[in-house]
Amino acid sequence: MRFLKTLAATTALVMGMATATAQAAEVRIALVVKALGIGFFEAANKGAQEAAKELGGVEVIYTGPTTTTAEGQIEVINSLIAQKVDAIAISANDTDALVPSLKKAMSRGIKVISWDSGVSAEGRSIHLNPSSNALIGNMNIKMAADVLPGGKGDAAILSATPTATNQNIWIEEMKKVLPNYPGLNIVATVYGDDLADKSYRETVGLLKSHPSVKVIIAPTSVGIVAAAQAVADQKKIGEVFVTGLGLPSEMAGHVHSKATKSFAIWNPIDLGYSATMIAYNLVKGKADAKAGGSVPMGRMGTLQLDENMDGAMSDPFVYDASNVDEFAKIF
Repeated sequence: MRFLKTLAATTALVMGMATATAQAAEVRIALVVKALGIGFFEAANKGAQEAAKELGGVEVIYTGPTTTTAEGQIEVINSLIAQKVDAIAISANDTDALVPSLKKAMSRGIKVISWDSGVSAEGRSIHLNPSSNALIGNMNIKMAADVLPGGKGDAAILSATPTATNQNIWIEEMKKVLPNYPGLNIVATVYGDDLADKSYRETVGLLKSHPSVKVIIAPTSVGIVAAAQAVADQKKIGEVFVTGLGLPSEMAGHVHSKATKSFAIWNPIDLGYSATMIAYNLVKGKADAKAGGSVPMGRMGTLQLDENMDGAMSDPFVYDASNVDEFAKIF
């Protein structure tokens, strides 16, 4: 009798543990980033984990390739399909190359959204822009013009990869608003492939090949740090300024050295949080991906979708010497 009681208790304990495990993994969401080891995406993962904890029963799988290539992300996607995850939320290295793999995922019942850097519409149901592309483009140009006397001078752009969806859209938006800043001229665009060493070399090359450049705009968190360091190493602080999109924790020193006067970024923690909330609500059927519709994003409010199934999370925020240290403690 004692043996039977022990067996029953043990069975109940095992079943309870199994139930708890099942509840813990009720929904599995893969947060796929451009590459591992990038501070921006690590901060996004913090937000994703926050959302998972808030929702309960959600496992966030933080993953990505080791380099910013479409091929690397395709391998990751295929692995996630094999794992039968419930949703994939991806920041894409290429607009079109990932579409076949993501369409395969969707055909298997996996919800797919893109965030930060999008894929073509046929490869996802929703794209979450961190901000309005137009506002991001204008902010980059405005910050560049603000550091120049009278807003006049030559600028250059240091981008990520030539195929990076978000980078190319932002550059297009920058050029659209240039007529509003008649004193600012963009004389060159170079690509650092979101690699610190290459971005650094491209900046040094810019300083030598275009000595008239007074501002370097880097709409990439990897590129802006490398560019600011190159300006400092080339003894160009005060002559050349770096602006763009970066992380406060990585840019605080460059703001204090005056290589950078100001830069902007949305909060990547909020971005990862929002992407996870959107993916969860699609998986659970609490929202539909439809033009003109809306999807809840928890504490970030509601995502309004346009005719392209795109939505913007929030406006970009400017960091400078007055606030960068405060935010550097967060991300």
